[in-house]
Amino acid sequence: MAVPEVNKTMLGELESMGFLTSRATRALYYSGNLSIEDAIIWILEHEGDPDVDQIPKVPFDIKIESGEPSEGETTMKLKELREQVQRKNKEEEKRKAREQEKERIRIRKRIMEAKSIQEENDRKRMMASRKAEKEEEKRAREIIRRQLEQDKAERRRMLGLPPLSSATAKTTTLPKQEPHMLKGSRPARFSIEESMKDCLRSLKKNHKVDDAKAKKAFQTLLIYVGNIARNPDDEKYRKIRLSNPLFQDRIGKFEEGVQFLELCGFEKDDGFLYMKRNMVDIDVLNLAGMALNSAITNPYFGLLSL
Repeated sequence: MAVPEVNKTMLGELESMGFLTSRATRALYYSGNLSIEDAIIWILEHEGDPDVDQIPKVPFDIKIESGEPSEGETTMKLKELREQVQRKNKEEEKRKAREQEKERIRIRKRIMEAKSIQEENDRKRMMASRKAEKEEEKRAREIIRRQLEQDKAERRRMLGLPPLSSATAKTTTLPKQEPHMLKGSRPARFSIEESMKDCLRSLKKNHKVDDAKAKKAFQTLLIYVGNIARNPDDEKYRKIRLSNPLFQDRIGKFEEGVQFLELCGFEKDDGFLYMKRNMVDIDVLNLAGMALNSAITNPYFGLLSL
């Protein structure tokens, strides 16, 4: 089998237009070697064929007709074919642009739908969260209310008063406490306990933005109180240097913390907080310890005032 002979001039023109030699040869052969136009039309019609770029094999030579178009005709036809190819390319570009725009519209639509669904889900979650917060607040208030009732009952017991009945609990008040009552009496202890709790509530309320520092202050106060209660005769636990950096960082910078220590029995003395041995009152220290423990462990401590 031999490679068919084709018009060399037309083959060169097709190659200059960018067509492969094999495709140009096949086009000229199957279009009859008549013209450039016929060859290009054949290429356009068969560009999807799997063997379009294979040079055909023939058993014998094909005679090339001697008749050739004039140079002017060839130029005109080449111009028309180039314009035809350009028009086809432009149409293909427009088609692709339309498809891309449709795809962009579909994507925007999907994004808007997803955003709408997300906003709806966020709204539902927010509503559920608010509902849960309200229920939690309601439960917290109920716990605090019960705790207040228990505290009132305990105070009445400490004062030697009978328990309140459910009918009179809301209207009965504790007897008025006199500020000059002697140390050691139950009313005086009750007044000290309330003052201690007020100090701790005030500290927590005034520094609620930094709750961790307030909690650290409570824990440090509990250590001071516990050390004295366990070792009342050891002076080192009853004497605190006010300028001590650790003390200043944890307690000294809080006015309420210093007031709490003074309620426990400390007094300011020449740059120190000092508790005299005869001022050590284990009962008062126990009250301080219970108040501090409540402030540390009770998440609702200080939310409502007594």
